[in-house]
Amino acid sequence: MLQQILVWISGNYIELLATVFGLFYILLSIKQNIWCWPAGLITSALYVYVFFGSKFYADMGLQVYYVFVSLYGWYHWKFGAKSKKQDDLKISGINLKTAIILMLVTAVLFVIIAYVLVNFTDSTVPYWDSFTTAASFVATWMLARKIIEHWIIWIIVDAISLGLYLFKGLYPTVILFGVYTVLAILGYIEWRRKLRT
Repeated sequence: MLQQILVWISGNYIELLATVFGLFYILLSIKQNIWCWPAGLITSALYVYVFFGSKFYADMGLQVYYVFVSLYGWYHWKFGAKSKKQDDLKISGINLKTAIILMLVTAVLFVIIAYVLVNFTDSTVPYWDSFTTAASFVATWMLARKIIEHWIIWIIVDAISLGLYLFKGLYPTVILFGVYTVLAILGYIEWRRKLRT
């Protein structure tokens, strides 16, 4: 039994490492710690490899985007404050105009990604993969801007992703996304408390 576990670990160590960094990323983002961005960057770089091997092509592309948005978020959290007296970016709520724009962006991304996956890849879950990818693009941008509603999107995306990864047998990632779903709920509660104070 121990030998089987060791063999499995040796064949999945990149996914396990990505899972560990992913947990650091979410915990640090809940605490609004700027080091969430380097942790997210490492997580994403490792998941590019994992998702390519599992034929989650849209998710793989999303991880490439995450690498770049991690750099953007890192910069924006450090230098995005609205006044010189404010030392860091503060949590905000979304306004109606931004919400409508982001819903349209999500819909357009979904259609484009689904078209590519259906017509040009051997993806086994093209529509679900497209939805989680499109929503994740938008949610990550919202996190970089510290818009609190990004947590609501993550709760939905993480719960759906958990089911997809279970279907594909990516068990460490299933555990990670189960934890992500719970932490997204806690993140929303924590940020809501901070926003009120």
